[in-house]
Amino acid sequence: MSPTATPHIKPDGAPIAETILLPGDPLRAKFIAETFLEDAVQFNSVRNMLGYTGTYRGRELSVMGTGMGIPSIALYSWELIHVFGCTKLVRVGSCGGLTDGLELGDLVLAQAASTDSNYLAQFDLPGTWAPTGSFRLLDHVYRGARERGVTAHAGNVVSSDTFYHAQDDTTRRWASMGVLAVEMETVGLYANAAAAGVEALAVFTVSDNLVTHAQMTPEQRQTGFASMIELAATVTEL
Repeated sequence: MSPTATPHIKPDGAPIAETILLPGDPLRAKFIAETFLEDAVQFNSVRNMLGYTGTYRGRELSVMGTGMGIPSIALYSWELIHVFGCTKLVRVGSCGGLTDGLELGDLVLAQAASTDSNYLAQFDLPGTWAPTGSFRLLDHVYRGARERGVTAHAGNVVSSDTFYHAQDDTTRRWASMGVLAVEMETVGLYANAAAAGVEALAVFTVSDNLVTHAQMTPEQRQTGFASMIELAATVTEL
């Protein structure tokens, strides 16, 4: 698609693929481009939210940081969908496990996203709507994980606006309803994708567990997610 500048994304002639990986950290986007993509070119540096396009196994693929929180990923995903023509958007990130059945390094595939955010109010729906991911993308990544012997869990996650919560029992209450993990962006991505009729998926590596208190180091968070990235990138095959 012919690139068009927005206030937040300025490709300057560089392409943006229909399939894009969306880590929160722009430095992780840079790492993914340098490590997994061939012939990568940078298409964005506005506000240091780095974006790149290259090829993965011969198929065009982009990657771009989205920042932290629902408002940030909602802004970038809306522009990527409506201005730049992205049709398959895969969030790749870390999550906090809410059950002792999740080990560090396990994958969580967000089948649906609960939230404590008010983001969904804008759609003015006559009830409580639960945004879901693309089953086609989820099934593809889940099957790929099983073939590789990577432990993957599919289920509900909670996208929270609050990292440091004033109440100390919130994660336990989400877990009691079968929610697997907590993160801070998916509901915005899934809502935007559903409203636009495109596909989205969120895939996470468990970086810490709020039950067992196990946690990865910052360095492991930055570079230790190779299986997740490789599996997410295979959606270019669809």
